[in-house]
Amino acid sequence: MTNPNQLFAKATTRQSYKVGDYVLYRDPARFWAGKSGHTFVCRVSRVWTGTYTLGSLTGHTVFDAVADYMRLLPPLDAMHDIDTAPLRTDGGADDMTAAAVAWLTEQHATATRSPDLPAQR
Repeated sequence: MTNPNQLFAKATTRQSYKVGDYVLYRDPARFWAGKSGHTFVCRVSRVWTGTYTLGSLTGHTVFDAVADYMRLLPPLDAMHDIDTAPLRTDGGADDMTAAAVAWLTEQHATATRSPDLPAQR
C-alpha cells in the first residue's frame, strides 16, 4: 500500500516555468467560486520570485500567478495531430485541427517553390 504522505508530497511538487512557455492556467478565485471561464491557455511573459506574469491568448494579462495553478503545455502534445495525421488523400484532413491544416499548407507552399536567390549587386 502507498504511504499517503508520499502521495501528498508528489501532488505538491512545484514546477518552475520560463519565459515563453505555454501553460494552462486555472484562476483559483474563479474556480473555487464555481464560476465559468476559470481555465485558459497563457504564455509566460515574466518570471518573478515565486510568481509569474502570464499573457492570456485571449488578450488579458494575469499578474502574480503561482505555479500551483499552472500546467506546462508541451509542444509535443500540441503537434501530436500533425505527427499522427493520416497519409491518405481522400478526406485525410477531416480529422485534423485547423492549426494542423494551416501548418501543413505552409509547409507545402515553401516546399514546392524554388528557393530564392540572393539579390545580385
